[in-house]
Amino acid sequence: MMTSPAINRSHPYIDGKVKLMLIDGKWVTSLSGKVFQSIDLSTGAVLADVAYGGAEDIDLAVCAARRAFQGPWSKFKPFERQQILLKLADLVEKHYEELARLDSLDYGGPLSRTLGRRRRHIGLLRFYAGLTTNITGSTIENSVPGEAFSYTVKEPVGVVGGIFAWNAPLDMLIWKIAPVLATGCSIVIKPPTEAALTPLRFGELLLEAGVPDGVVNLVPGAVEAGAALAQHPGVDKISFTGSTAVGQSIVRASAGNLKRVTVELGGKSPDIVFADADIAAAVPAAAMAVFANAGQVCAAGTRLFVQRSIYEDFLARVTDFARTLKVGDSMDPATDMGPLISARQVDRVIAYMETGVSEGARLLHGGARAVEVAGGMGFFVQPTVFADVTDDMTIAREEIFGPVLSALPFDSVEEVIARSNATAYGLAAGIWTSDISTAHRVARGVRAGSVWVNSYSAMDPAVPFGGYKMSGYGRESGAQHLESFLETKSVTIKLTQ
Repeated sequence: MMTSPAINRSHPYIDGKVKLMLIDGKWVTSLSGKVFQSIDLSTGAVLADVAYGGAEDIDLAVCAARRAFQGPWSKFKPFERQQILLKLADLVEKHYEELARLDSLDYGGPLSRTLGRRRRHIGLLRFYAGLTTNITGSTIENSVPGEAFSYTVKEPVGVVGGIFAWNAPLDMLIWKIAPVLATGCSIVIKPPTEAALTPLRFGELLLEAGVPDGVVNLVPGAVEAGAALAQHPGVDKISFTGSTAVGQSIVRASAGNLKRVTVELGGKSPDIVFADADIAAAVPAAAMAVFANAGQVCAAGTRLFVQRSIYEDFLARVTDFARTLKVGDSMDPATDMGPLISARQVDRVIAYMETGVSEGARLLHGGARAVEVAGGMGFFVQPTVFADVTDDMTIAREEIFGPVLSALPFDSVEEVIARSNATAYGLAAGIWTSDISTAHRVARGVRAGSVWVNSYSAMDPAVPFGGYKMSGYGRESGAQHLESFLETKSVTIKLTQ
């Protein structure tokens, strides 16, 4: 692919050296000696060779995490753990542009997106730092005969296994690591092979922040490494973000030692536009609810329900907006939508587009590869808008994980609530209306873990995020997040005379 001379592809972390995994505070090769190649999705160029972790590397990392959890790390006071998180936040802020550019090179998120998430990422770290000194138990008035005193204490669950998909590496890292540091757990993270570079660079910052050896371990790998981590008897909890199918396999693998599991999985989220909505605000937001990150977002608002009286006009505006989006090189600051993660994902998304046409949906825009980018040979597809989609069509039922918007008309509040809920998923929903009563009725009626009114994907560190139904269980962000990394111990003391 020919790239503009104005696009800067250099990066200090891309230095020709093999990128190693982090186990017990040391950068090491895999025991097998295998490596995999990290690829610049916009050009096809090799960014780096990366150590390829397997089951034996996972075992070493889990043992290191166990030693750390039971060793000096267990003696760290909340204040000391908080100081580490605050220093890490300062380091991420100092190196943020570098991390964002690395994300854009490695997983293909456009710079406009990765650079724009600075406040979110630094805010998350500082939020968890604030929670560190606020972990409390309680006293309980008991009814034990005689005199007795009962109380509870919160203790870290132990060794955590972190597994996540490739579509937002920095978000996932912070969501897995920050509660571990806040609660005093330790962790083994398996970064995906499609996006391992940012996690490994983040590992360097963790060590610089003073995280003790073995508290955080990073073992990039594929299915074998992930399966080994999910079923490892030395792991007390798994925190997973990814597809529903993989999440189900992780739940099954966890049964061996009944490890605790939280899973944030897929979605087919409704974005509902009523006739009284602020159309000027709703049009770009509804479009980018699907097209941001090339649609590779679990909470993407891929089912766009529009009230019938404004249906055609609204879709015409969304389609016009889609035409303005620049699809291109993730390192070009002007790019709105970058590449998909792989050739396989391109083929999968194109197949869904073709299915939409064959099942009778009306194609308003897109529906094919973006041939104007890289001669159609790269991992680029067009932002796609389908109208007149029905609830039983494949593109309305299955998670595509690509920039494909399915628009459906509706008439009443009761109807759209029922149709929104007619899915196996329940991750998120959007509502656009100027009527507060309508907003409350729909927000109450929709079965989804996050509901955004007159916005979409308005994420805040203090607000929990997670799904209903096949979108998983457990929450990330918010004070509730820490509870899944803590055990509750009850103590009753019989008082002597």
